Amino acid sequence: MLPPGIRVLERGWLSANNILLFDDGDATLIDSGYVTHAAQTVALVREALGPRRLTRLLNTHSHSDHIGGNAAVQRAFGCRIGVPHGIVDAVKTWDEDALLLSTTDQQGEAFHPDHALAPGDRMVMGGLEWQALPAPGHDMDALVFHAPDARGLISGDALWRNGFGILFADVIGAGGGIEAARATLEAIGRLSIDWVIPGHGAPFVEVDEALAAALARLRYFEEDGARMARNAIRACFTFTLLERRTMPLGSLPDHLARVALFRDANQRFLGLTPEALADWLVAELLRAGVVEIRENKLCAT
Repeated sequence: MLPPGIRVLERGWLSANNILLFDDGDATLIDSGYVTHAAQTVALVREALGPRRLTRLLNTHSHSDHIGGNAAVQRAFGCRIGVPHGIVDAVKTWDEDALLLSTTDQQGEAFHPDHALAPGDRMVMGGLEWQALPAPGHDMDALVFHAPDARGLISGDALWRNGFGILFADVIGAGGGIEAARATLEAIGRLSIDWVIPGHGAPFVEVDEALAAALARLRYFEEDGARMARNAIRACFTFTLLERRTMPLGSLPDHLARVALFRDANQRFLGLTPEALADWLVAELLRAGVVEIRENKLCAT
């Protein structure tokens, strides 16, 4: 399905996929995974590179699971780093609120961006010409990369095979995420695309089906904002538990009241006490089979 100059390192949570594009002796990497997986990212990239030289690392957006390995990759390979222009200042000052690190209780390692990527920028990667296009919604400064001649798209978290990333702007109160995500999906639908490399999950060719599923999910959130809030709380807490592996059940209400995303999503959409929110969350995660309770601790399965 993919052109020969592209290799996808499909990662599991907590990391986004790493996408390598080869041009003779040079290579470009798109997205670097989560900080706690940085050593693994470096090892995987080194093996995939072979004798080639990694010259560029580009980020689709600035969330922790996409930029967490940037510093380690730059140290290991000496590559230049490009980030979307809308978040350059936040990265340079390492503003953990703007980067949603403190908001979600996630980690990151500061790095220096060498240049900004703007919508409309063109670049050659993997022997193909790509254009950076705006993809607000999940992240309001996000970009996707489109190769019109090869009819391909690197979509980040703007489009997955079965959905898209959390609409943080609406969940935490800034607003505009649903409208932006709809505009992004409609814009993707107008592109010439036969295959997509998403930020999470395997590359896919079912482009029309993926767009239809994403738009249906968007309508589901539009009908009831509480659905969007519950989805964000489930996903972000699962991320936290996958990183920590365990959490005492008794500390869960305080955690949900302390972390801004959980607190704000609850206050804006659900109106539950921290204890009631914790009870709901535990029941949801047990039902989904992603946790179990051992010795009065919530444990990731």
